[in-house]
Amino acid sequence: MSNVIRVNTPLSDDVVLSLRAGDEVLVSGVIYTGRDQAHKRLCELLDAGKVLPIDLTGQVIYFVGPTPAAPGRVIGAAGPTTSSRMDAFSPKLIAAGLKGMIGKGYRGDEVRDALKEYKAVHLAATGGAGALLSKCIVASKIVAYADLGTEAIRKLVVTDFPCVAAYDAYGGSVY
Repeated sequence: MSNVIRVNTPLSDDVVLSLRAGDEVLVSGVIYTGRDQAHKRLCELLDAGKVLPIDLTGQVIYFVGPTPAAPGRVIGAAGPTTSSRMDAFSPKLIAAGLKGMIGKGYRGDEVRDALKEYKAVHLAATGGAGALLSKCIVASKIVAYADLGTEAIRKLVVTDFPCVAAYDAYGGSVY
């Protein structure tokens, strides 16, 4: 990747505002996993005024349900889930402090509006490359909703996780 932008989590407004749709990005640091059911539960807690099991401030959620780890591996294949499946939940989580998401595919108008309003970014990871992407994950631990199995919320530590800024905080899009 040439002219790649390296970012470390948690993300600040300055980092988010430095990214433009189409930028190649390498993410390092802590990111969290979460898919439909985890997102639903987080939003239910927000609606009830309760404390979330993770602090979303400045954080990134990767839309992934990884496969089980092979012996000697931190995690199994970890390819992105279709992002639009989280569209009903993302604006509320962005308003609660979430600064980035990683997935694949289009996002709806409400999500794009929330990215602009709250200075957040949506990154795209390459679908079909879960085995390769898993090599960038150096640690994985379930931190919430273990009953959801592969869809539990995990705290991942990533190094140079490759993405493209798909939707930026200015309304730009690679789509």
